[in-house]
Amino acid sequence: MQAFVKIKSGSYRNQEVRDEVFPLIKQFQLGSKGGYITVDGSGRFGKDKIRVTVASPTDYELVEAPEAPIVAPQEDDEAVIARIAERFEILDDMTKAVLNGDIRAMIVAGPPGIGKSYGIESQLEKANLFDQISGRRVKSEMIKGTATALGMYKALYKYSDDNSVIVFDDCDSILLDDVCLNLLKGALDSSKKRRISWLADSYSLRNEGIPDQFDFKGGVIFITNLKFDQMKSQKTRDHLDAIQSRCHYLDLTLDTMRDKILRIKQIARTGMLFEDYDFDQIQQDEIIDFMTENQNKLREVSLRMAIKIAQLRKSFPFKWSALASTTCMKSI
Repeated sequence: MQAFVKIKSGSYRNQEVRDEVFPLIKQFQLGSKGGYITVDGSGRFGKDKIRVTVASPTDYELVEAPEAPIVAPQEDDEAVIARIAERFEILDDMTKAVLNGDIRAMIVAGPPGIGKSYGIESQLEKANLFDQISGRRVKSEMIKGTATALGMYKALYKYSDDNSVIVFDDCDSILLDDVCLNLLKGALDSSKKRRISWLADSYSLRNEGIPDQFDFKGGVIFITNLKFDQMKSQKTRDHLDAIQSRCHYLDLTLDTMRDKILRIKQIARTGMLFEDYDFDQIQQDEIIDFMTENQNKLREVSLRMAIKIAQLRKSFPFKWSALASTTCMKSI
């Protein structure tokens, strides 16, 4: 029989949870950051397994199912779209602040394929264009993929001047490497002087004339698919906590399938998603409806997938859905 729990006082991701009832999954446990209980949060938060922070077992009580009130209703679609749009506007504003030197560092977290990199890359291109027109050295770069510790040291040196910015995009291996993490912590340190050192012997550094230590004055943006609070390794979590304490941390909160679908709808409304395909509104709606109806069958729900289906819609107007079913869906 399903047990229910009434949470008198608690929180989930900085959202207050008070006098609300949820299906109980697991009772009070102590974690590295305090106590929590595990509940089914699909009615309120759109996730079927969440940890609600509570101070002690006295902050909740078991209740019978008939006593369980309906949990707060989900946001309607327009409210979710507005929330998502606001998050990405904040991302644009924060990126500008890093480029202007007003903010030292930012971490942007969210699932793959939802446009985390696009806005940041656009801001970098604008800044670099002004530098190129003015005949100045370009002061920002986006590095994608794997980065070694030595490669990271070189990149930080190259963009160590005031108002320089380096963006690490999809370089999650950095967060699992102790040397990379220590370099990153040095670059993001809150002290006035941020000195970074490479004390191991390196022919590569000598050959390129890079010193074994320098003061870093630039900014750093780190784009990641990882959720810092969900890492299993305690050692890794401790490192990431140290990184997070030095940065502004922006979680784009696109955690559910519904959020991803509505993000696609939000981008489609701007006209940017299908701008290269000359689709009318009916054709655009057909693609989004197809993704919505088949969201649990698609290999991924992302902006990239929307573009793939749009390509099929453009190339094969009479059988695109059959082709999309074959090439874009998981085999069952």
